[in-house]
Amino acid sequence: MRAAYASSFDADNPLAALTVGDRPEPAHPQRDWVSVQVRASSLNHHDLWSLRGVGLGPDQLPMILGCDAVGTDPDGNEVVIYPVVPTPGDPRGMSILSEHFPGTFAERVAVPRMNLLPLPTGLAAADAACLPTAWLTAWRMLTTKGRVDDGESVLVQGAGGGVATAAVALGVALGKRVYATSRDAAKRERITELGATALEPGARLPERVDVVIETVGAATFDHSLKSAAPMARIVVSGATAGYEPKVNLRRVFAMQLEILGTSMGTPDELTELLAFCAERDVRPVIDSVVPFSRIEEAFARLASGDVFGKVVVDHTA
Repeated sequence: MRAAYASSFDADNPLAALTVGDRPEPAHPQRDWVSVQVRASSLNHHDLWSLRGVGLGPDQLPMILGCDAVGTDPDGNEVVIYPVVPTPGDPRGMSILSEHFPGTFAERVAVPRMNLLPLPTGLAAADAACLPTAWLTAWRMLTTKGRVDDGESVLVQGAGGGVATAAVALGVALGKRVYATSRDAAKRERITELGATALEPGARLPERVDVVIETVGAATFDHSLKSAAPMARIVVSGATAGYEPKVNLRRVFAMQLEILGTSMGTPDELTELLAFCAERDVRPVIDSVVPFSRIEEAFARLASGDVFGKVVVDHTA
C-alpha cells in the first residue's frame, strides 16, 4: 500500500527525511485490532518532529507518520480514529500512532477496535480528521484542565498553529472572551474573524484572564504569568519557542496560580468534542486540503510556518 513515512532523520531539513512509497499492509499485534481504510487525515507538528528524530529511534525506522484519521472500518462504518494506543514498553504506558505503531498517512491503518468512534452525522470526514490530536488537546486544555466553565476569559498564546487556533475557536464557541497573540498581522486578522481579540505578543490585555493556553513556552511564558487573574489556570501542552522559561515564583504563589501540563485527551473527551462540534455547528479551521497523491506538498506547507489552522490530506483524491 502507498504510505508517507520517515526513512531517516534530518534535524535541519526534516522534509529530506520523508519518503512516499509502498509499505506492507498493516499488521495486527493483537486479535482485537482491525484495519481501517483511510479517507482523510491531517498533519501535526508531531510529524515534523518525528522526521527530525524526536521521539523515534533508528531501530523504529521506517515509520509511517500521521496521528489523525477518519476512515471506514471492516463493517463499512464511518469512524474517527482515537490515536492513543496502550504501549507497555513505553515509559508513559501509551503512545500515539506513528511512535511505536504505524500511523495514518497510508491507504490503511491498523488500530485496536476500541479506538474507533462513530463519525457524527453532519460532520465531514475532512473536518473530523482535524480533531483527534490538536483539537482534542485544545478541548482538554480548556475544559478538563483549564476548567473554563468556572471563568469568563481566555488568553491563547501564539495562535496560528493547530492547537492554539483550535483553542481560539473552541473558546469562542464556549461563549468566553478570548484574547489571542500572534506575531503575524495576517494571522491576527484571521483571529479577529474567529471572534477573538487579536494582540501582538507581549501586549497588555484589557483584563487578566481566568485561563491561559500556552503552547509557545519560553518566549511567552512571562506574559502568560502577568496576564493571569488570581487563581487562574495556565495550561501547557507545548513549548515550540523554548522549554526552559524563567518563572517568577512570587507571582505564582501570590496570585495562587495553577500551572498544569497536559497532552492529548481521553476517548470520552474526544466523543464529547465530536458531539460538541456536530451539535454546535463548530468546524475546524482548515488551512488547506491536499490530495494524498501530493502529500509531500502538505508537509512542505506545514514546515513553511505560514499555516493558519490544519493541513488536511484527502485520501480519496
